[in-house]
Amino acid sequence: MEQSDIYGGFRPVLEQIKETFEQRISDYTAEEYEKTGIKIYEHLIARVKSEESAAEKCIRKGLPQTPHSALKVLTDSIGIRIVCSFIDDIYANIEKIRAFPDCRIIEEKDYILHAKPNGYRSYHMILEYTAPFADEDGNDPGTFYIEIQLRTIEMDSWASLEHKLKYKKNIANQELIVAELKRCADELASCDLSMTTIRDLIEHAE
Repeated sequence: MEQSDIYGGFRPVLEQIKETFEQRISDYTAEEYEKTGIKIYEHLIARVKSEESAAEKCIRKGLPQTPHSALKVLTDSIGIRIVCSFIDDIYANIEKIRAFPDCRIIEEKDYILHAKPNGYRSYHMILEYTAPFADEDGNDPGTFYIEIQLRTIEMDSWASLEHKLKYKKNIANQELIVAELKRCADELASCDLSMTTIRDLIEHAE
């Protein structure tokens, strides 16, 4: 199958779902800010995976390059990253997302409490969204998957740097760089906790 057909004509639907969830997150954030004066995220990045990337992932996973693989086997055709100032803001967003009535959480991984060995920290969720239209399998209402990652600003900066290392080849002193990245990850995690403590002291000051 041609890469341009990997979504079987469903790309406009995926874009619509992405926009729906961007709006939902914006709405609950505005409501929370109105009630508490706290902005529970700093910025949000949402994307529909490119057809080329979806096809390449199918190849890596040993899957046929079909709409069923891209939309029903893989679960990241729609990706949302929520970047927060503080760790407890991440968990506040998670509780809001859990309350979405037309979504079912099918996978969660807390890499904040349980960081990866290389120092990576983030919170991952896979949602199954019941949509008001048919899906690739002909189900109506249909189901679509959304991958959500939640990070602090420090976690996001670290992950961007680690991503560059992952996709660069023939890097000199790679072991040293990996060790330095791990050290930085631990320092940033400590900084996240300290920033939360400082914020709490400010908020509770007379």
